[in-house]
Amino acid sequence: MRATPVYIICSPRPLVGKTLIARLLSEFLLLKNGTVAAFDVNLKEPSLLEYLPKITETAEVDDTFGKMALMDRLIINDGIAKVIDLGFHAFDEFFKMSEEIGFMKEAARRGVSPIVLFIGDTDRVSARGYPMLQRQIPATSLVTIDNEYVARGELPPAFAQGRVVHIAALPVFLKTYVDRLTFSFTEYLRHEKDSSTELHQWIRENYLSFREIELNVILQGS
Repeated sequence: MRATPVYIICSPRPLVGKTLIARLLSEFLLLKNGTVAAFDVNLKEPSLLEYLPKITETAEVDDTFGKMALMDRLIINDGIAKVIDLGFHAFDEFFKMSEEIGFMKEAARRGVSPIVLFIGDTDRVSARGYPMLQRQIPATSLVTIDNEYVARGELPPAFAQGRVVHIAALPVFLKTYVDRLTFSFTEYLRHEKDSSTELHQWIRENYLSFREIELNVILQGS
């Protein structure tokens, strides 16, 4: 059986487009594989659960029971890709727990491939959080997301040491359009026949980026 990917989308900061990327990735995986299990670890709305309620469940890392319940779901090599929208409030606690229980090693032993998608930014909190991940996460499993809408320029050189995936900024009117709770990226691709539209190309480019990440997971597990 191929390794089961677990995508952890994270940042120690709020309002960096984390849930947007979790939505994109979840819809891509659902389109490609027909199934995906998403977990929403957030305090504030709107959250992934509101956008994709049919495939998302809430999770908590504030207590031991919540932590173990989440980890039990993540280390199962069942062939169903997992996506975690990790709220900024849970960033430190999640990775502290991950290190304490040896999550990366246990996942590898069970045929599970965690991939951490860290949204880079120019602030001090992000600059401190990234080295912590580098110490804990193998370089092949750590991807920096360069969200142009947030960074608004080149990321600091420290973030460019590993793999970087660029997410182009959408114009404000399109950003408002895709932020609606009823909007679906995949449905837009299916019903918008004009593939030259900016939004159509933006979605396709991001889906292709996720496909490359997925192929890397497959290669690592082969």
